[in-house]
Amino acid sequence: MASCNKGLGGEGSAAAAAPHVLAVDDSSVDRAVIASILRSSKFRVTAVDSGKRALELLGSEPNVSMIITDYWMPEMTGYELLKKVKESSRLKEITVVIMSSENVPTRINRCLEEGAEDFLLKPVRASDVSRLCSRVLR
Repeated sequence: MASCNKGLGGEGSAAAAAPHVLAVDDSSVDRAVIASILRSSKFRVTAVDSGKRALELLGSEPNVSMIITDYWMPEMTGYELLKKVKESSRLKEITVVIMSSENVPTRINRCLEEGAEDFLLKPVRASDVSRLCSRVLR
């Protein structure tokens, strides 16, 4: 599997240079799956169970490179999280990827128009993450 660390520093600096990804999903199983795939691609991963927790973490963690979030979650959807991130002058440069088990073209287009980098259909595969590597590291 391709690593996302290419060109991110010299020997021994991989952990410090690994892009930090915030994985957001209310399903503990889906959260574990996406975190495992991201870690195998050499991302540093923090996983949380809600959009609200994601915003709290973003307030205290300045070095997040990408947010990958489920669309349907209680309290705050992935779309609402996307909007809050893109409306924030401090957070708007963070890459946001939405994922869902439902292939609804109008929903996908709405997320992309609001600033999502990509919309992944679950189950997310390692090949999906490989595609994201170049985008996160641009």
